[in-house]
Amino acid sequence: MQKKTALTIAGSDSGGGAGIQADIKTMTVNGVFAMSAITALTAQNTTGVTDILNSTPEFLAHQLDAVFTDIYPDAVKIGMVSSAELIQVIADKLTEYDAKNIVVDPVMVATSGARLISDDAIAVLKEKLLPLALLSTPNIPEAEVLSGMEIHSPEDMEKAAGRIYDEFGCAVLLKGGHDLNDANDLLCTGDGLRWFKGKRIDNPNTHGTGCTLSSAIASNLAKGMSLEDSVDQAKRYISGALAAMLDLGKGKGPMDHAFAVEGEY
Repeated sequence: MQKKTALTIAGSDSGGGAGIQADIKTMTVNGVFAMSAITALTAQNTTGVTDILNSTPEFLAHQLDAVFTDIYPDAVKIGMVSSAELIQVIADKLTEYDAKNIVVDPVMVATSGARLISDDAIAVLKEKLLPLALLSTPNIPEAEVLSGMEIHSPEDMEKAAGRIYDEFGCAVLLKGGHDLNDANDLLCTGDGLRWFKGKRIDNPNTHGTGCTLSSAIASNLAKGMSLEDSVDQAKRYISGALAAMLDLGKGKGPMDHAFAVEGEY
């Protein structure tokens, strides 16, 4: 039996709602075999992050070598990477192994507006990693950093997505929300712009939505779907996970990644 495979390169969330844990759950439910290279360990739950222990560049490189030299991934999702040195390692290894279907979720700005990674890390992300990507999936604050402009309207989203595409050469899924529109996302490719309409689900438990969406897209690309179909299917999956209304923890809780799992086990 053969199965399509996907690799997530991201941090571990001990609370299970985001990061590596969300990625593996999402990839598994979406029908691919999930592998991981961990950039950082976090002490984290639904109320916040209390500590972070970053991987060394050398150990991250060894993880990537171990994956690519044995079970070659059909797609790669990259989440939060905190340092310039780690981003450089990832870019070098993806280039060395000629990785395919790379989806970068450029986690840079917290919901509160606080920067999560340093300016030098952002510079390396722009210079080395985004040009390797098939798709980047910034939210509005992250797209403002990447495009160098403020975003206050759907028209601004279109302009910013175009700027990012032109500068880095990768397709852009600019995620709506942040009170700008009704969960509508904008895909910018060499063929133009396409809006993916979404209905906002009244569920406060949205921890890990960005990780989940990018991992679902990578899973679909691994299975051979087109980019547009991959995004469409991923948006339907995340809507279902939110609509399941899982309620765990004392803070902003996780979604039910396994809402569609059926069968004896």
